[in-house]
This record gives sequence, structure tokens and C-alpha cells, in this order.
Amino acid sequence: MTRHVDVLVIGAGPAGLTAAYCLTKEMPSVLVIEKDPVYVGGISRTVRYKDYLFDIGGHRFFSKAKEVVDLWHEILPDDFIERPRLSRIYYGGKYYSYPLSAFEALTNLGVIRSAACVLSYAWARANPIADAKTFHQWVRNQFGEKLFSIFFKTYTEKVWGMSCDEISADWAAQRIKGLDLGVAIRNALMRALPKRKSASADGAVVKTLIESFQYPRKGPGMMWEAAARKIQKQGGTILKGKELNSLSYDASRGLWTAQATLADGTTERYVARHVISSAPVRELVETISPRPISLLHARALRYRDFLTVALMVNKENLFPDNWIYVHDPKVKVGRVQNFSSWSPEMVPPGMSCLGLEYFCFEGDDLWDSSDADLVALAKREIAQIGLVKAGDVVDACVVRQPKAYPVYDDAYRQNMEMVRLDLETTFPTLHMIGRNGMHKYNNQDHAMMTAMLTARNILAGERLYDVWDVNEDAEYHEAGASGAQHALKSERLVPERVRAAG
Repeated sequence: MTRHVDVLVIGAGPAGLTAAYCLTKEMPSVLVIEKDPVYVGGISRTVRYKDYLFDIGGHRFFSKAKEVVDLWHEILPDDFIERPRLSRIYYGGKYYSYPLSAFEALTNLGVIRSAACVLSYAWARANPIADAKTFHQWVRNQFGEKLFSIFFKTYTEKVWGMSCDEISADWAAQRIKGLDLGVAIRNALMRALPKRKSASADGAVVKTLIESFQYPRKGPGMMWEAAARKIQKQGGTILKGKELNSLSYDASRGLWTAQATLADGTTERYVARHVISSAPVRELVETISPRPISLLHARALRYRDFLTVALMVNKENLFPDNWIYVHDPKVKVGRVQNFSSWSPEMVPPGMSCLGLEYFCFEGDDLWDSSDADLVALAKREIAQIGLVKAGDVVDACVVRQPKAYPVYDDAYRQNMEMVRLDLETTFPTLHMIGRNGMHKYNNQDHAMMTAMLTARNILAGERLYDVWDVNEDAEYHEAGASGAQHALKSERLVPERVRAAG
């Protein structure tokens, strides 16, 4: 059986579903294929285990792009709740508030170490490393060697599974951009004073931090399940349990033919004028024929995977944090999610559910450990860091998430430039969107913006917007309250229309 459509969308995550939703408002001939047989939403899905719901990674609904916030509320108008943002860092057997509390940090670190951090910061600012190329160099320039070693090195190396000297400075510049230590200290001092706003005298705020965010009351999957229903109501089609295995382009007819494999081993074929892909670049390029000349560059792209061990605890109100970053090298866990602090409706009354996140590579010892061994490890480590006694855990489950993060190693930029140049030149109706689809560490709202602009390009019949500009040198930071829903216009830089040459 062959299905003919105008647009084939590969992947039913935030980017893929956003593209399909925007397109089906005006052209219903849209088909979405998703390899997961159960869920839509990709990494932003909500997993159900018995009476528990949990988020894969923690997804705050926050954006300075009014267009994105408006779309969230258009898709899910009645189910958002406002949640306070609270997180801490666990380091050296102590907890540190995040954002920084100057007096708490002084107490925990001690006067000598705190003074050493300030002196190290001052030295780094006065003597920066020219043309910083690595994560280590970039953070050292911004915060000093001491703070790098305390609050960046261990956690970052847990997340990426490599030395901070191997990670590109691009990742630091994108994810930490706008966080100024001087402003952070001034904000911390202001918070210690009564009835004063958390801002410096010139009105500056810590730009990577937010105080509250919106959240669907039953998790982020609630948003994407609603989007899927509306896409289908608008005439689009969503097929789950279909994994892309080949994608061929007929230049003479300007048509794509895709083939997907079902769980039972049978295949289906689809013919489309446009293909939108949010699939990992490495996987996408492997399926394309004729073979792209950038195949070896695509194969060199790397991904980081992680798994969540959800522990059900026979106590409520364990701690108020949404999550805790674990910087202690003595344990393997990188972050602990507290799902009842995301939404009380995700956990049964009188109980708690904690998600311990372990970062790994698919196929390594941690990834291949049995569920029983992973649960035992999580119970042991949650007790070791003092959050819960192992005996209070009454149930558990494990969820593995492949290709959660595109890796920004020292070669990724060159590899992606070659892939992009090759595919855009050879296949003008192939559109790459989203985090894995563009190999860019996009937030959920950035991924959605790439999809919205791609839909506009397709509907217009021409390339009005360069979606690769989304999140490139954009002043996008998680600052203030829960986003742009109260703003009159988007505060975030959005790509302008592509200007004709000459």
C-alpha cells in the first residue's frame, strides 16, 4: 500500500507535531510517522506507570517568543498551571540554592574557599584565554577556574561522558549565555534584603534563571497528545509504530518516496512533495538515496543518551525542589526530578515520585544494566545523598531515552555544515527541524519555532525564513516570570525573512 501526501513529517515530537499542526490548518494532506508505538511527544512525552505520571527530563513551558506561548495555549487552552521554579545543587555533601544565595554559598564553601573563588574570577576576567575553543576555556573565562571546578566540571562531564576539554565552547556559549557572575552576586545580595526585587541597581537580572513557569497539569505529553488529536481533526494523519528505513528522491518529478518498517516487520510506502524531518541527522542521512556525499560527516555526529529510574516513595512533600543537580563525583546520578513539584496531579495523594537521571551512551555498561540493578543503584544513591531512605521506596521503574542530546564536540560544527550544505543543495524539499533534526541543543520552544517557520516556508512556496537562525546569537534567556504570555510582542530574536540577493 502506498499513501500519497503533500507533506511527510518524520517524528512526532514537539517539532514534528508543531509543523503538522501549523500545516494542517491550511493543507490537510499531511502525514506524520512516529517510531514509538505508544507515545507522541518524543522526549517531551509523559510516561505513565500505574498511577504515576512522569516527565522525561523535565520540560518547563517557558518562552520569550509570544508566538510559541500563544500556540501552547491554542492547543491546550485550559490545562496549564503556574509552578514555582526551585532547584538546588548538591556538592560536597551540602546543598546550594540555584540561583545563587551569596550567604549560603559563603557558609557552605567557607570564607577561604569563597575568597579563592572571587580571586580566581577576577584573575580570569583580567587574563582571559584568547579565542576560547573548549567548554573548559569558555567557562574559565566567564567564572574563573575555581568556580569551574566546583559548579561546572563534574556535572558537565557526567552529562556528556567526556572531558570538558573535549566539549566545544559553542555549547557553553549557547546554554550559559547571559549568566553574569557579578549580576548573580548582586541579585543574591538583593534577595537577602527585605522587599527588594532580585535585580541589580541598573535593572539587570540573571538571564538564565526564571522564577516560575507554566506546566500542563498532567505533564508535557498532555500538550502533544492534544496536538495530535487536533492535527487529525484538521485532516492530517498520525501513524505510530512506523520506523523510517529508506528515503529516496526523484528529482525529475520532485517527489520523495519513503518506506517505513512496522513492528511485525512489514513495510509501508509513502510518496510526498515535501519531507520534514526531526529524526536524528545521523539516522536520517543513512536512509537517503541517492547517497549524500556528506554521509561520513553525518556518521561522525555523536549523541548522548540517558535513562530515568523513577522511585515511588511512601511519603509526601519530600522537598520543594523541581529538581536537584548532583555535582558529587561519588555518585553516578546526575539529576533528581521531584515530579509532585512539577504538578501534584502526577503523583497519587500521600506519595512522592523521584526521577533519578543517569547519563550514558547507548550500549555502555550503564545502559545495558538490568532494570533490577539500576533500581538498586538508584535506591543506594538517593540514600547516599540524603534525600530518601532506601526503605521508603515501595516501587520503581526504568525508562531509557536514546539520543537525548546532540553532542557538541570539537568537530560537530564542521560536520553539520557539510551535511547542511549537501542536503540543502541536493534536496530542496527536505526540511530539517528540531533538536535532533538540526543537531542543535534547542529548547522545546526553539524546536517549535523551527517547525513554525518551516511550515510558513512550505505554505508560501518559497524560503522566506532561514530556520537555522533560530537560537543562533539570539538573546534568549530564562529570565523573570513564566514567559512571554504577558508580553505585547516577542522579546526573543526571531529570524527575519530571507532577503533576495542583489
